[in-house]
Amino acid sequence: MDTNNKVVKKVVFIFFLPLAILISYFAAKSPIAIETIYSNKVYKLIGQTVSKITGIFSFSVGEFLCYLIIFIFILILIKNVIIIIKKSGNRICILLNIFLSTLAFISISYFLFIMLWGLNYHRLPFSDISGLDTKPASINELAALCDDLIEQGNALRNKIQEDSSGIMKLTYDYNTVFDKAQLGYKEAAIFYPQLKGNYGKPKGVYLSKAMSISGISGIYFPFTCEANINIEIPASMIPSTTCHEMAHQRGFAREDEANFISYLTCRLNPDIQFQYSGTLLALIHSMNALYKYDKEKFFLLRKKYCNGIRQDLEFIRKYWESYEGPVEKASSKLNNVYLKSNYQKDGIHSYGRMVDLLIAEYRQKNKGK
Repeated sequence: MDTNNKVVKKVVFIFFLPLAILISYFAAKSPIAIETIYSNKVYKLIGQTVSKITGIFSFSVGEFLCYLIIFIFILILIKNVIIIIKKSGNRICILLNIFLSTLAFISISYFLFIMLWGLNYHRLPFSDISGLDTKPASINELAALCDDLIEQGNALRNKIQEDSSGIMKLTYDYNTVFDKAQLGYKEAAIFYPQLKGNYGKPKGVYLSKAMSISGISGIYFPFTCEANINIEIPASMIPSTTCHEMAHQRGFAREDEANFISYLTCRLNPDIQFQYSGTLLALIHSMNALYKYDKEKFFLLRKKYCNGIRQDLEFIRKYWESYEGPVEKASSKLNNVYLKSNYQKDGIHSYGRMVDLLIAEYRQKNKGK
């Protein structure tokens, strides 16, 4: 009887998967309701409360939970393998039990993901809530944006400290980066109140090298509401990556919007190293878009890069190139599936849409000039 009850419980838990999919489906059709009720009220309460609790710990609670889950999974696997070997007659029942347990765990996890954070994928676009006009832009507007970013980047890079190889180096440790990142959000919230909030500070990941192998620079863990940062990536990427994950922490789930918010909060940060990191992020995305649509303009503008920017970009390229392999490719494919499953229709290529927001902000900044 006890076994039957356990099976029934597992089957009930499995039904949380279609329930989560159904909730997500209807949420996608109600962006105003999600923005008003969930993102601005329910999630703000969840995100700020949970991140403050997990923020008590100096280490990433999310990272610790991942290790714990993997450890428990291995123990359960070993236990079941031993049972299968000893009780050959019950192998089908044992395998069915393992299957139901795994599916029940996945179902509950996905349901919690959707309810704790995932519904933010269906909030209003940042362009709507910020008043930025993302109407179609001409190639000339895109080129003008790139030119402006190059000018800003060159000026900032000349004030940045370098290591012995001529690559940007941070003048403080990553914990200070995490503290200073709050300053950019404080400034940005004056213009965009949706970015307000009292959240726990970002955390450096202990096994950052594993993240690099997977091609990941940062990750938001919705179950603990922590912004986790790969602290082994090039110094020029750490401030912008930190601000990107903090955007997720504040309920902006879409990658392209988190990138734009990262640029915005870095640019408004009083620290010049943040300003440069954010400008470099925006420059990379904008120039990639220009290359796609007008290679001639791209190569003409690229000649304007100062030596410092050239060296930093080359270092970033070589860094990620050194980690290319089957794990990185598998991680990229998994991320693509994940983005598409959350209604980011273009998958990983949706990152290019950040440029629309950059152009809209550039228009607004230069209005009347």
